[in-house]
Amino acid sequence: MKTQIAAASLAFLSSAAAAQEPARTQPAAVGQVAPALAAYAESALFGGEWTGEALSMRDRALVTFAALLTRHETGALGPHIALALDAGVTPAEISEMITHLAFYTGWGNATAAAEAAAPVFEARGIAPDDLPGAKPDLLPLNEEAEAASENFVKGTYGDFSMGVVDNTRELLFRDLWLRPDLAPRDRSLVTVAALIAAGQPEQMTFHLNRAMDNGLTQAEAGAMLSHLAFYAGWPRVFSALPVAKDVFESRSE
Repeated sequence: MKTQIAAASLAFLSSAAAAQEPARTQPAAVGQVAPALAAYAESALFGGEWTGEALSMRDRALVTFAALLTRHETGALGPHIALALDAGVTPAEISEMITHLAFYTGWGNATAAAEAAAPVFEARGIAPDDLPGAKPDLLPLNEEAEAASENFVKGTYGDFSMGVVDNTRELLFRDLWLRPDLAPRDRSLVTVAALIAAGQPEQMTFHLNRAMDNGLTQAEAGAMLSHLAFYAGWPRVFSALPVAKDVFESRSE
């Protein structure tokens, strides 16, 4: 299976111009087995959704990557990593997304994504020394906001699992979210996308608000939902829509 993934990724990399086209991420088998699906993909997904102006190609690549990683769709990750690189996502940002999403989707998903990225990075001459290290200089901490978050988590769950409370404070809020090679807005974007793809809308309110505090616009958030309908499925997006609606309305008051 790993050999097939690597071969597909390297074949996709054979033409840089071709790699910039989202349609190139779709295997030829789709047209051979499901012509109607191929037609929907050509007209509605690649010819429609991916061309929408409300969300940049780069952001769409981030959102798609987050959804595929979350859903453990390793066979599709290699071509989409190549697409992301061609859309302006840096190798450092891909590395950081994999690390970040390990905490939000599970270690196995992130490990599989790293295995899918490895042949793409190798083909493009991207070495470990080109990527963020374990201990970069962190971004400044918003002490007031993080204290409020910690107090909520500790006050609500401290009696049940102080390990979760402590790790949330030390690993996530005071470390992971402050790593500089993925902008806070983009960390929020891929976190929300992952929550939707995982079918966890109950976690969205905090993270969508944080995304918008970090610069994500309502138009971009709405376009993200539309884009994710194709990659996570309509039911999961419809489960997320009421949460997004409440966040949008609360911020307009």
